[in-house]
Amino acid sequence: MIEHVHNHIMSELNQNTKTDTIFILTAIVLNLLTLSVNAALVKDSRTDDSLLIVMFVFVLLIIVVNMVVLIGLLKGKQTRIKLISGLLRMYQDMKVDQYYDASLLGNYSIRYNLFILVVVFTGIISTIVPFIIR
Repeated sequence: MIEHVHNHIMSELNQNTKTDTIFILTAIVLNLLTLSVNAALVKDSRTDDSLLIVMFVFVLLIIVVNMVVLIGLLKGKQTRIKLISGLLRMYQDMKVDQYYDASLLGNYSIRYNLFILVVVFTGIISTIVPFIIR
């Protein structure tokens, strides 16, 4: 039974990794794409207010998507910590915990914080830069 639980936890960790990767890539690609689109609209938006409205709609899209991604990454971080903590308890019960360094939990936390930082800053830059150019 322990082997089934272990496999289930490992499967959950793999799914968690895939989901986090999708979140991160989606946010960064959207942020950079929106930066490009809004930067391209800047010149014409000086004379056409409807393009300025379009730029603000893209900013709203950035905000909503980035908030969803941030919430997803924070939940992913919590999930990963819970799953690995469960693995560590299982390894301690089975007396094989010396093969898994518990400090990895801190490393995962730092890594998630860095991902969140990248998403936030690309979002901020893609929101602000076109309006600075304008």
